[in-house]
Amino acid sequence: MSDLSRIVKAYDIRGTVPDQWDERVAEALGAAFAQLLRASEDGGDTVVIAHDMRDSSPGLAAAFATGVRAEGLGVVEAGLGSTDMLYYASGALDMPGAMFTASHNPAQYNGIKMCRAGARPIGQDSGLAEIRERAEALLDRAAQHPAGPVKEAAERRELLPDYAAHLRTLVDLSDIRPLKVVVDAGNGMGGYTVPAVLGDAALPALPLTIVPLYFELDGSFPNHEANPLDPANIVDLQRAVVEHGADIGVAFDGDADRCFVVDERGEPVSPSAITALVATRELGKHPGSTVIHNLITSTAVPEIVREHGGEPVRSRVGHSFIKAEMARTNAVFGGEHSAHYYFRDFWFADTGMLAAMHVLAALGEQDRPLSEIGCDYERYVSSGEINSTVDDQQAKLDEVKRNYADADTDELDGLTVRFADGAWVNLRASNTEPLLRLNVEAPTAERMSALRDEVLALVRG
Repeated sequence: MSDLSRIVKAYDIRGTVPDQWDERVAEALGAAFAQLLRASEDGGDTVVIAHDMRDSSPGLAAAFATGVRAEGLGVVEAGLGSTDMLYYASGALDMPGAMFTASHNPAQYNGIKMCRAGARPIGQDSGLAEIRERAEALLDRAAQHPAGPVKEAAERRELLPDYAAHLRTLVDLSDIRPLKVVVDAGNGMGGYTVPAVLGDAALPALPLTIVPLYFELDGSFPNHEANPLDPANIVDLQRAVVEHGADIGVAFDGDADRCFVVDERGEPVSPSAITALVATRELGKHPGSTVIHNLITSTAVPEIVREHGGEPVRSRVGHSFIKAEMARTNAVFGGEHSAHYYFRDFWFADTGMLAAMHVLAALGEQDRPLSEIGCDYERYVSSGEINSTVDDQQAKLDEVKRNYADADTDELDGLTVRFADGAWVNLRASNTEPLLRLNVEAPTAERMSALRDEVLALVRG
C-alpha cells in the first residue's frame, strides 16, 4: 500500500527527491489534485503551474501536469517563478495553481504548494488530506487514470512582466528619495523576480541602486542556504550593506515568498517590526481595517495596530491558518514571525516582494535611516525560536502547563503562557519532527533570558 504521509505536511507537500518522492508520485498527485477540483463546484477546468530553480523542479512539474491533463483538465505552464508569482497567476487568471518548490530547504528537497482559484490555500483540512488519499489510491492502481478527455498540450504563458507590473500598482516607489539597496537572493527565485520588479527597463525607472548578491539561479545553493531567518545566512548581506554604504539590505528565501530586512548598520530588523510598519501603512490607506498576526508575533504588533485605529486578530502559525483568517475577517494585511506577509490586495496571499516594496517606500518617504525607523516598532525583547528534541511532546507541554498553572494560558497553537508584566512563552510541537519549538518575549533582556532558561530547563530536564 502506498503511503505518502512522509511528504504530505500540514500546509504543503515536501520531501527529498528521489527517495521520498519522484516524478511517478508527482503525476499521481497531479491527477489527485485534478480529481479534487473536478469534484468541487468552484474547481475550475485549468491549472496554472510554476516551478523554482531546483534541478528536480522542471521534471516534477511536467509529471504533475501530465497527471492533471490525464484527468481532462487544462494546464497553463508559467515556467520559472517565485511562489508569489504563482499566487499572482492564480489570482489574476482565476485558476487553481501548483508551485514546485521546497522554499528554504536544502537542495535534495522539493515540494508542492497548491491553491484553489484566487490563490485560496489548500492545507491538511481544506483538501490536502483528500489529495493524499486519492494519490495513494492512484499509485496502488499503478496510476491507471479513468478514461476520459485528455488535454494533450499545455499552454505556455510568460507571467513575470504582468506580475511585476501588478506589484508596481500596489506600492508607488517613483517619488521616494534615492536608495542604495543590497539584495541577497541566495541563488533562489529572488534573482529572477527582483530585476523584473525593481529594475525592468520596460517599466518606469525607480530611484533605486540595486547591489545584487547571489542572483544566479542555482538549486544547489552554493553560497549559503536560502533561509534568511538563520543568522548564519545573512552574514554576507550584513557585510555588503556596510561595505557599500547601503541604506537597506533585503534577503529572500529560496522561493522568494519571504523577505528579511537589515538596516544601514547591517543589523536585523525583526519580522514583527516589519509587520507593524507595513500594518501602519495599510491602515493609513484603509482606516479601521483588521490586521492578522500569529501568536508568536511580538506584542508590539497588536499594540501598534490598535494605536493606529486597526483591529488586531490573533491566529495560529502557518499560511493556511493566516489566509483563512484573512478571508474570514477581510483583513487588509497579515504578518508572521517567519517573515511571511499577506495582503488583501494580493488575494490574501503572501508575497515577500510586496513587503519589501512597502519597506522601501517607508524608508524613501522620509530622511531618517532605517535603524531609527525600526526603533518605532521594537518594544520588547524576544528569544527567537529555540528547538528541543523531545520524545513525548505532549507530556512536556503538560508539565510546563502545570508549572505555570497560576498564569494566563491558552492552547490556540501549542501552549501560550502570559504573565502580568507582559512577558509570554509559546511552546508548540513541530508538525514534522520530534521537536518542541520555544518562543519567549519579555519587556527586558534580563527577564527574557531568565524565563527562557526556566522553560528550557523544564523541556530538556
